[in-house]
Amino acid sequence: MPERFRSYDADPVTVARRLLGQRLVRVIDGRRLGGTIVEVEAYLGSEDKAAHTFRGRRTASNASMYLQGGHAYIYFTYGMHHCLNVVTGKAGDGTAVLLRAIEPLEGVKWMFARRTAATRDTQLCSGPAKLTQALALSRSEDGLDLARSPQLFIERLRRRPLPAKRVVSTPRIGVGYAGSWARRRLRFYIEGNPHVSPGR
Repeated sequence: MPERFRSYDADPVTVARRLLGQRLVRVIDGRRLGGTIVEVEAYLGSEDKAAHTFRGRRTASNASMYLQGGHAYIYFTYGMHHCLNVVTGKAGDGTAVLLRAIEPLEGVKWMFARRTAATRDTQLCSGPAKLTQALALSRSEDGLDLARSPQLFIERLRRRPLPAKRVVSTPRIGVGYAGSWARRRLRFYIEGNPHVSPGR
């Protein structure tokens, strides 16, 4: 069994790159569901106009984003979708990495049962809302410690980040309101992977 990924203490860009190629695992009803992380976005905290913690904003909803690196931050958006983030850095930093897509490898038939609109595996987890729906993640899992939780964790499949030539960086998706921060190349994905979100 692979060991758990625990390298969450760095800045969000570094952690985002480290997470590509690792395995996200969700355990529910005694079953493992999960796959390889193929797309992420970094959110840089109080200076980042696209971050939920911009200017040190604190609410009941974003409290988990201020936890020690390695916790889950799950938020609800547009009144219908959940999104899973991995908190980075030290407690109080307010930085995180959004998991945008995984390549499904385990429990795929159970993902299809939850993602009834999907007709092929590339539609299961190719976007942050699809990912949380497929893995049955909601605010109930917000704040979980990924180093200890039996329900949600990341397994280390790689000791080193993917080579730069295999990683594409682009502006983040859906943050046009953030001005110049919307143009920062803080979205990273594995080049050529068919499970990356359609916003590629």
